[in-house]
Amino acid sequence: MSHDAPVASPHVMNTYGRVSIALERGQGVRVWDTNGREYLDGLSGIAVNTLGHNHPKLVPALQDQVAKLIHSSNYYHVPGQEELAKKLVELSGLTNVFYCNSGLEANEAALKLARKLGNDRGYKQPKVVVCEHAFHGRSLATLSATGNPKIHAGFLPLVEGFIRVPLNDIEALKAITANETEITAVFFEVIQGEGGIHPARIEFLKQVRQLCDERNWLMMLDEVQCGMGRTGKWFAHQWADIKPDVIALAKGLASGVPIGAVIAGPKAATIFQPGNHGTTFGGNPLAMRAAVETIKIIEQDQLLDNVVRVGAHLHKALRERFSALPEFVEIRGEGLMIGIELNRSCGALIQQAADAGLLISVTADRVIRLLPALIMTEQEADELAERLLPVVKQFLAQPQ
Repeated sequence: MSHDAPVASPHVMNTYGRVSIALERGQGVRVWDTNGREYLDGLSGIAVNTLGHNHPKLVPALQDQVAKLIHSSNYYHVPGQEELAKKLVELSGLTNVFYCNSGLEANEAALKLARKLGNDRGYKQPKVVVCEHAFHGRSLATLSATGNPKIHAGFLPLVEGFIRVPLNDIEALKAITANETEITAVFFEVIQGEGGIHPARIEFLKQVRQLCDERNWLMMLDEVQCGMGRTGKWFAHQWADIKPDVIALAKGLASGVPIGAVIAGPKAATIFQPGNHGTTFGGNPLAMRAAVETIKIIEQDQLLDNVVRVGAHLHKALRERFSALPEFVEIRGEGLMIGIELNRSCGALIQQAADAGLLISVTADRVIRLLPALIMTEQEADELAERLLPVVKQFLAQPQ
């Protein structure tokens, strides 16, 4: 590499295996590092920068809000909270919203709702059904709900009360829970992100909805990564034409400003009462303004239609280029949430792609994950596919 690699600060905890670049600015779906080198951003901050970088409508709104009020605390009413909640209720068909700051916190709040419901029902050991290969976060409760032994390592004992089942297997779910009498909820990602871009099938979503109705369980969905338009619907479960009882959101909701939210329907909306749960930063005026403006821009610019169109175009472009590779397994996903599975570990591709001016990630050891901004054009999708192929070919030519 001709550019200088940044040196990590000796004072920052060593918790990330970082790529050796430091990003300084962005525009649209492109970013530049501190050495002025340009990259095509196929990751958008891990599905966070919904509107790309330096969006001409979002930035002035954030500047306006920063000059007015950034934080006030939940001792007081925050008008933006109701404005955003009204919109999220409208989009989801549910009834009430709780705000926090991240996907982990949204999932934690959902799990607390399920635990509180069990206590309210007098259960001695309330249980939540979760899925194999899931990822819900790194707090003690969410990592316990996560189906990845690597995430568990070093943090045992896990929080109790989770029953693990395979995704997309309704008969296994029924069999494993047949003798359980204290289940309060089923909780899973509509598309498993860290687990390798595995979508829940439409029929499975409908079957789980029916089972939850029959057994008086909450249907709780983690849409932290796949929600907010990423699949071409506001929420990925809407492709199945169902309504869950709880939706956990974060990542793309405010297009880069930290935020989390839990949307609840009638069965879950009144479980929490004052004192049961809370947050200092959650629902702050800046995050509320960012989320409200993000939703407005998605609507005004018809970005859901763009995701469907460009997502299909990108899927096709990738399949045309990669399907001939002997190491290619399959392409999975929906809209602009795409995984390309290879038949070998490929974590080294993250740095090698960056060296070639392309930002991607690798998940579940051998799945290339693409999560570009919802503003991506077909031409930029073609560029992404065109840049990625030689990087992968070069990697596959290297001895294992």
